[in-house]
Amino acid sequence: MNFGPVINALALPSDARVDHRVPKKLLTEQGAPTAPDKRQIQDGIEELLWVAALKPTNIAVPAFRDDVREYLEIAVLTATLRAGAKPARLVELIHRAIPYPLVLVAAHGDTVSLSLAHKRWSQGETGKVVIEDVHRTAPFRPDTPTAQEASFLASLAVSSLPSRDLFALYQGWLDRVAALEAARITGTFAPPDSAGRASALRDGLDTHARLQRDLALLRAKAGKEKQLNRRVELNLEIKRLEAQLGKVGSQL
Repeated sequence: MNFGPVINALALPSDARVDHRVPKKLLTEQGAPTAPDKRQIQDGIEELLWVAALKPTNIAVPAFRDDVREYLEIAVLTATLRAGAKPARLVELIHRAIPYPLVLVAAHGDTVSLSLAHKRWSQGETGKVVIEDVHRTAPFRPDTPTAQEASFLASLAVSSLPSRDLFALYQGWLDRVAALEAARITGTFAPPDSAGRASALRDGLDTHARLQRDLALLRAKAGKEKQLNRRVELNLEIKRLEAQLGKVGSQL
């Protein structure tokens, strides 16, 4: 897999590069809570490469500390997954195993996905770091991106991200992942230009996904319904949700 288009899009400074292989043993020790997870790591990962470590000293962006989290550096890794791998679970396990906020570019077949997840201090174990939600792009072909994917890649350069501190910079990447998800609905890639717009975009995407799930359930139910009156009621509810879905999509 050619990771070049994505790594080049990040425009990482040369003195941040690491380019070291990460042993799978590290993942099984740090990020695999169960025996099946350990097997997934062993059987599903071909290679894991630590590409770069972004620090205040090499990107001139201050560290971030508060009562919830501490961001001293951001790690950039690539993962080559084998054909029979389960990408979603492996991506989560890799994020769990790396103690720093992570930009992970994972290849599966001829597609890649980019994922990020904020980290915070564990409330149950002093000194332990846990991940929040993993946000991952849909798989795409980096050599032949769509117009929206090309715009997404063009927005990823470190120098174009918020530079107040490492938390803000990392959130900038997360906002671009959300904007790409919205672009698959609207057809236009538009990264949020404020914290308020970013929050509204996340809420809108959550609502859109919920409505899609509700619609799928209703359509399946309507397809099995035998009573005409009840089928009419379900179809009316489907039309109402479709209208709501369209409205939410137009506001993304």
